[in-house]
Amino acid sequence: MPAFDLIVVGSGGGPDETNLSGYLLKPCDAAWDNGMIALEAGASVRTTVSRDHWLTLSPPGSGLGALRHIMKGDPNIFGERPPDADSTSFTPLTVYSNVKCFLLTHAHLDHIGSLVMAAGTLGGVSKRIYGSPQTLRDLETVFSGRVWPRLATYDENDPLIRLVYNALHSDGKYKVIFPNVSVRIMAISHGTNDCGSYDDSCFFVRHDPSKHEFLFFGDVEPDSIAMKPKNITVWRAAAPKIPHDLSTIFIECSYQAGRPDGELWGHLSPCHLVQELVTLATEVVMARKAPKSRSGLRPRKKQRNDAISPEALHWRTRGERPISHVIGDQCRELLAPHQLGVELLTADQGMKIVAVFVTRFTHGYHPTIDLYLLTHLVP
Repeated sequence: MPAFDLIVVGSGGGPDETNLSGYLLKPCDAAWDNGMIALEAGASVRTTVSRDHWLTLSPPGSGLGALRHIMKGDPNIFGERPPDADSTSFTPLTVYSNVKCFLLTHAHLDHIGSLVMAAGTLGGVSKRIYGSPQTLRDLETVFSGRVWPRLATYDENDPLIRLVYNALHSDGKYKVIFPNVSVRIMAISHGTNDCGSYDDSCFFVRHDPSKHEFLFFGDVEPDSIAMKPKNITVWRAAAPKIPHDLSTIFIECSYQAGRPDGELWGHLSPCHLVQELVTLATEVVMARKAPKSRSGLRPRKKQRNDAISPEALHWRTRGERPISHVIGDQCRELLAPHQLGVELLTADQGMKIVAVFVTRFTHGYHPTIDLYLLTHLVP
């Protein structure tokens, strides 16, 4: 049965300012006009090139330009409008005015830029910003009155500020953030900085009436090279739910195959993504054999990178194929020998995804999982 509708406003990241991380989400049984969740808030600017100059379709970083481009290509992406409806009554600005809350994995600019730039112009009711305590502290340094005006607060009763911080804690509990939608946050690792390991987040997003959920990762590095491996804990939380309650995962893979481990900068490459999925499959098998919870983490050995054909390794994309599709093909080639039952799809800008939860099995213990690939950097 369908549980969620999700629109990909942007699924890229890094230096490509035209396609940064941003998704609009609602329960399938609700109307877009009744509100939605902004999952991530990267600054997706859409530009087109003319003969003589670049034409920017929206203010840089506003996030409205990409949505305007998407709605122009598919006017009914948010549902068919009445024939006599005023076209000016449903615009990118009105869509963002219907956002009830923002759900942020971390506070890197390619995940918060749209929220920051548009904070002073967002219409509608007050909007909550959900994230880990550290994510909110980082965001406070932006909304400090120096980098950007002080447009967010922890005080829900402040009549002058319409963005309200609301912390999510990694306590194993789900918190209601929207009618019929609850979220559980877990910490993951996104490389290191001067303070040590840089914590990012992933979310289990649950449709409360059906108890179906999907798993959404922010930027994430492989456990095999992490200073503090944390993905294993996420896989163990997910494994007992697969596939009856959880059969859709959004995870990034930002670099092509063959990139050295020392140059991943807190991201995944195809061989490491496959290693992580093999670990998940192992946890699914173990959860079914021993459904009781297990304490402690098993030691992680650094795994050998799977080989990939030279043809896949040396594909190029200039004027040909999006880099996300190249990486997706590399991942599929490496996944195929493992027969994990994973259907890997690239989450392309402008895509509308309906999260449908059905029980499908292949190869004994291995369920079929829909895995949406997010490319948060342009190599």
